[in-house]
Amino acid sequence: MRLASFNVNSVRKRVPHLRRFLQANAPDFVFLQELKCRTEEFPAAEFTDLGYVAHAVGQPGGRNGVAVLARLPFEVVAEALPGESADEHARYIEIAAEGARLAGIYLPNGNSGGEEGFAYKLRWMERLRILAAERLDSFTPFAILGDFNVCPTGLDFPPGSMPPTDALVRPESRAAFNALLHLGLTDALRALHPGERLYTYWDYGPAFESNRGLRIDHALLSPELAERLASAQVDLATRAQEQPSDHAPVVVDLN
Repeated sequence: MRLASFNVNSVRKRVPHLRRFLQANAPDFVFLQELKCRTEEFPAAEFTDLGYVAHAVGQPGGRNGVAVLARLPFEVVAEALPGESADEHARYIEIAAEGARLAGIYLPNGNSGGEEGFAYKLRWMERLRILAAERLDSFTPFAILGDFNVCPTGLDFPPGSMPPTDALVRPESRAAFNALLHLGLTDALRALHPGERLYTYWDYGPAFESNRGLRIDHALLSPELAERLASAQVDLATRAQEQPSDHAPVVVDLN
């Protein structure tokens, strides 16, 4: 089974990039983030000829948004992360497929909105930890893929490029990410590339050419799926195209 995560940074602008990615990589399930469209505006018909069925969770105002594209049968089991009823952001989708639960997330950045914006990020991460613990306690094969907006270690950004006050590297953000790993989830990219500086995001401009990026897109696997982990890669070819998203897809293969 091939899983993927891709922050498209406006799905309607990236239809050609997404089509090329699907044709080149043939993922069974790809989770998308930052759709920047309402649910009804998601261009699902653009992918049907490639064999993909879509389910999108959009948001008014051109913000956030998550979706899944799948070429295997699936059932949507959640369109929001439990735990905060007032949270109307479109940041979570979970499906049941192939005997597993697969979640796609767009975790809050935490750098906007002052301390309340950062507090929202941490609350969101705690809600995710609680849900992940429930899945793992029930021995449900489980994966979380998406844009976590966290650089877990010093390998995940160029030395000196991030101030310690940035929400992506603040100790609280890293501790919340590590809390997910302490439950028993495996960081797929880091498990297979333990010492490499792998990045999944580069700001527009010369950052991609000079490889000054961030690793903020992750795939976390429960023990049942981690023992099937065969490969995990960043698809640099998609980021290298003209007018790309500022993120590159992450692709994970399970035996």
